[in-house]
Amino acid sequence: MSAILDVRPSPIAGRWYEGNPDRLAKQMDTLLDSAVIPHLPGEVISLIAPHAGHRYSGLTAAHAFKTVRGNSYDLVAIVSPFHDIFPRSLITTGHKAYYTPLGEIPVDLEAQDALDTEITRLVGAPLSRVTRDGEHSLEIELPFLQRGLKGPFSLLPVMVRSRNAGEMEALGEALAAIALKKKTLLVASSDLSHFYPETEADELDAYIEKQIESLSPAGVLDADITGKGYACGAGAISAIMWASLCLKANKAILLHHSNSAAETGDHQSVVGYGSAVILKV
Repeated sequence: MSAILDVRPSPIAGRWYEGNPDRLAKQMDTLLDSAVIPHLPGEVISLIAPHAGHRYSGLTAAHAFKTVRGNSYDLVAIVSPFHDIFPRSLITTGHKAYYTPLGEIPVDLEAQDALDTEITRLVGAPLSRVTRDGEHSLEIELPFLQRGLKGPFSLLPVMVRSRNAGEMEALGEALAAIALKKKTLLVASSDLSHFYPETEADELDAYIEKQIESLSPAGVLDADITGKGYACGAGAISAIMWASLCLKANKAILLHHSNSAAETGDHQSVVGYGSAVILKV
C-alpha cells in the first residue's frame, strides 16, 4: 500500500472476495464476460448492484457493471448501507484512498467536501467520517470497477444508516449537483431479501424491483419499511434513484436476479440479489 496516502486497508479481501490480484482480475473478467445484457436505449446514469461475497452475488453484480464496461469516468459515487451500529445516518470515509488487491483508488476529496457542504445545507448536519471501518458493502463493488472501467477514476464513498425519505432525497440532490460538474457514475449497493424461504423471498424481491422499474425511490423505502419488500440498502437505492431523477433519468431496466441457494443449495433461507441500470433515454 502507498506510503504517501492514508489508505483504508481492506478488511474483507481474501474472505469476501479473492485476495490474490491475478486471480481476482481473472475472476472479474470472467464474470463480466459471462454477463449478458440487453441493448441499452440511452445513457447510463446509475447502477444498482448486490454486495454479498463474489461467490454468491458476483454474477448478478457483473450484469450491472457490464453496462459500463470500457467506459471512462472522472468520479464514481457509491452509496451503500452501513451495517454496524453508528450514531449518525450519513457517513463517509476519513481515509484518502481505498485499497483492494487490484490497487488503490483515491477518494475525490474535493467532491467529498462539496457533498459535505451541500448535505450540511440541506439536512443541517455534516457527513460523519470514519476510519478503518469494516463495511463490506461499498468495497465489494470496487474490483468490478477497477477491471471494468477504462482508465483511472476517483471515488466518492457514502454509507447510510437511514430510511428517512427527506434525508435520502437530500443526499440524492447533493450527489446530482456533484455529478453535473464532472463525468460521474452513480452506484447503489444493496442486497434484497434476507433469510426467507425462496418462494417468499422471490415475492419480496419482485416487489422492490417493481419500485425500481417504476423509478419510485419513495416506493423502495415504503416497501422496505412496511415489509412489502426488503433491501438492506433501501436507503442507498432510493438516494441513487433520486439523484438519477435529478439528472433527468427516465428509464430503469432490471438486468439479473438470483439468490444464495444457487451457491448453498439451501432453498429455505435465502438472500436475494438483483441488479439494474438507470438510463437517460
